Amino acid sequence: MGIRDVIALLGALAIFLFGMSTMTSGLEKLTSGKLASLLEKLTDNIFKGVLLGAVVAGMVHSSAATTVMCIGFVNAGILKLRQAVGVIMGANIGTTITAQILRLGGLSDENLFLALLKPEMLGPLTAFVGILFFSFFNSGRKKTVGQILIGLGLLFIGIKSMESALAPLTELEAFQQLFIRFSNPVLGIAVGAAITALIQSSTASVAILQALSASGVVTFSTALPIIMGQNIGTCVTAILSSIGASRNAKRTAAVHLYFNVIGTVFFLVVLYGLNALIGLPFWQDTMDYGSIANLHSFFNIACTALLLPFNRQLVSLVEWTIPDSGAADPVATVLDPRFLSTPSVALERARTVVLQMGELAKNNYHLAVELLSHYDQKQLDLLNEQEEALDHMESSLDQYLVQLSRHSLDDKGSDLVSDLLHALSDFERIGDYVVNLSESATALNDAALSFSPKAQAELDSLCAAVGEALNQVLEAYRAHDAYAAFQVEPLEEVVDLITAALRERHVERLKTGECTVEVGTQFLELLTNLERISDHCSNAAVRVIHQAAEKGSLVRSDIHAYLHQLHQGGSPQFDQLFAQATEKYYQPIS
Repeated sequence: MGIRDVIALLGALAIFLFGMSTMTSGLEKLTSGKLASLLEKLTDNIFKGVLLGAVVAGMVHSSAATTVMCIGFVNAGILKLRQAVGVIMGANIGTTITAQILRLGGLSDENLFLALLKPEMLGPLTAFVGILFFSFFNSGRKKTVGQILIGLGLLFIGIKSMESALAPLTELEAFQQLFIRFSNPVLGIAVGAAITALIQSSTASVAILQALSASGVVTFSTALPIIMGQNIGTCVTAILSSIGASRNAKRTAAVHLYFNVIGTVFFLVVLYGLNALIGLPFWQDTMDYGSIANLHSFFNIACTALLLPFNRQLVSLVEWTIPDSGAADPVATVLDPRFLSTPSVALERARTVVLQMGELAKNNYHLAVELLSHYDQKQLDLLNEQEEALDHMESSLDQYLVQLSRHSLDDKGSDLVSDLLHALSDFERIGDYVVNLSESATALNDAALSFSPKAQAELDSLCAAVGEALNQVLEAYRAHDAYAAFQVEPLEEVVDLITAALRERHVERLKTGECTVEVGTQFLELLTNLERISDHCSNAAVRVIHQAAEKGSLVRSDIHAYLHQLHQGGSPQFDQLFAQATEKYYQPIS
């Protein structure tokens, strides 16, 4: 085997891995994160968890990816450790589907239909159909189907190319002797684990073993320890993923490792013990694509069947080996970097933090309004603590979304990142203006000043209007409710109307001496901050409408033109809501 063959082998492996990555990415886009959402919802008992893990790992062709996703959900507090155990066990079964697909290489050439299913025929055909879909369809869904087909085609082409590159090894006696040494279980397990850990994929590692089987030197006694080692090697991905995560996330990675190590040790002792005692008749049988795929599936299914009844004991074991420690940052657990490889999940987690920011801003707003009439230092301290948390969330989320934008996102995902960036900025600015309200309340309290009953009534009406706008924005975000968001702009228009009127009235009070300059300054400062809070509520609400609108609508193409159209009488519904808000908030003080 010369340098050309080695280079060809590396290229074939690269094609295989790229094909698997392309197909997995396409499947994730096609399901819009539904696979990940299932992990949250369908794990209420261990058997459902196993089934779910098998389905998800089978669809994404990776137990490591499924386990890493599980670690992320446990780290975020979405899944409990006991729920994750079943998913991890099932993932080990689901990942064997790729080897079963690749066994098509062993089909007969006598029948044309069967010949077309062989990798050397199916790979190019699938890739060609995929590139047609990818190139000639503008629809996002059809384009994604094309991506999946391209990935599947490259998977077949890669495995066939690996087989061709490894063919010269059959002529080397040293290679045959090396495989005989692999029948030593310790060496075989070590080699299988090392290769899998290096390329971060047990699926690819099994595919290499299948390609080697074409040489005719792979026997059951050599394949078994290598496959066992591959199951251990794939745990490296999960272990690396758990670094810096919460205690339970580390325990989830440990469950994956312990599950595979315990299963390997048990079957190693049983099978090698039986062979030593009675001599297993298939021990030296030559393996091919199909028999390796079957051995891989059997071993993983048997390990799951063995350890499934002891799932609670497995959890107790990892809890004992990884004891309790300090608590993790709640924002960091929600914005887990592991979700970045699954953009749809990462976007939903980011949206969760945006909603939390909005809730904090709303809570602080109500605290600040309360401080204006009933000053309380404890309430002010709480407001300042929540403002610090709001700033921390804004900084963390901003960095997270910037990282996410560097990943492969479709048009909808890119739009959502942009909208979330605007929303977090709006909620953070609302928080800043709320702090300004609290500072005005403090200044009034320190100087023992108060507003006249008339000014206080005007201010109360304005605060109520701004408070409703803020409540509507949060409801819109919480429920993806475009109509709730639509109701914010009429309120914002009424807030502008009220603030303009109150400024004029307060200037008149200053002229007639009904109000002092010091009190008047704070009153005007409050009007400015309340109006700006309302403006940011409007901005955030329009972003919700933007996400829900159909392509080609005005709000999708030009938000400013959309708002201008509303204010110029372009919507009877807007005019009706504006009239209702005017009657509710402006008329009582007019």
